[in-house]
Amino acid sequence: MSKDDKHNGFQKNLIKRGEEASKVRKIVAIIIVCFTLIIIIGGISGYIYINSALEPVDEDNSTQVEVEIPIGSSSSTIAGILEENGIIKDARVFRFYTKFNNVNEFQAGNYTFNTAMNMDEIIESLQHGRVIVDAVHTVTIPEGLTVDQIAEIYSKQLDFSKEDFLEVANDPDFIEELMGKYPSLLTEDILDDEIRTPLEGYMFASTYDFYEEEPTIESIIDRMVEQTNSIFQQYEGEIAERDLTPHEAITFASVVEKETAHEEERPQIAGVFYNRLDEGIQLQTDPTVLYAKGEHQAVVTFEDLEVESPYNTYVVDGLPIGPISNFAENSLKAVVSPEDSDYLFFLHDEDGNIHFAETFDEHVKNREKYIN
Repeated sequence: MSKDDKHNGFQKNLIKRGEEASKVRKIVAIIIVCFTLIIIIGGISGYIYINSALEPVDEDNSTQVEVEIPIGSSSSTIAGILEENGIIKDARVFRFYTKFNNVNEFQAGNYTFNTAMNMDEIIESLQHGRVIVDAVHTVTIPEGLTVDQIAEIYSKQLDFSKEDFLEVANDPDFIEELMGKYPSLLTEDILDDEIRTPLEGYMFASTYDFYEEEPTIESIIDRMVEQTNSIFQQYEGEIAERDLTPHEAITFASVVEKETAHEEERPQIAGVFYNRLDEGIQLQTDPTVLYAKGEHQAVVTFEDLEVESPYNTYVVDGLPIGPISNFAENSLKAVVSPEDSDYLFFLHDEDGNIHFAETFDEHVKNREKYIN
């Protein structure tokens, strides 16, 4: 090989090595850029996530949650308790945040938090052994009320009209949204054309604390339906065992609710209604007549009993088409755990005492004895 050939070969090797080195540098540069981007994106994502975790779980829905912080609980234990009860979004963020801010002294005890509290408010509460947020509004919704009556109560205590409340309560889009949120409770049955108010019976009776000056009607209704759903889920299995749909169970509970204000009578009355249903006898319960008429009156007349309505159990067989009011939990419990008997009839005397009968003749005698 001549000197020129060797020289040319050497130059080619240098060029080749240079090209390879250039490729390596490019690959390294790309890796560094990608790695840097990953770090930046990860950092931004982490920052956004942590900031989100410091915010309230649901600032528009101030659901109260009672928790107990045992004596000697570590930050990790407290974080787990808070996350498990839905008070914070992420226990890891709580641990990091308290460690970063050198917060390590918490008071043991029973706390009532709400889902509208942010991380700082929760931590301050735990440090001082008290809940720092007082309710702005407290509204009590009794049992046995219709949506119309519930709207009346809220309109007197909050800054919106009864008509505004009813408009939201009957809004198809809002109802569809709730059905998606509580699918096992709110079924297609509530959309029947003959149903007067789709959410009738589904706004639970309770005392509600609100921590905003102007809570939205949507958040108020959502909270009441959520409470009904919570109660319903406790009895869902027993309801299915009785071959009742969710809508039938809620309807049944509302009828039992309106028949008596005495808790101990509700399993007995539910038992009578089951017996009548099994025998193919109409329920013939006066509260359904009053709901069908849409009027409040002390006495139901014979003319009232003939009102044509899918709610009137003197006209239709079985349960009314839908609930006639909201209900107490013990009314739903009576539906799934009725008292076993052979009674088919009952009536209340003028003092409110209840009298049962197995036959129509006995029922007539009770009527003559206690009413006429």
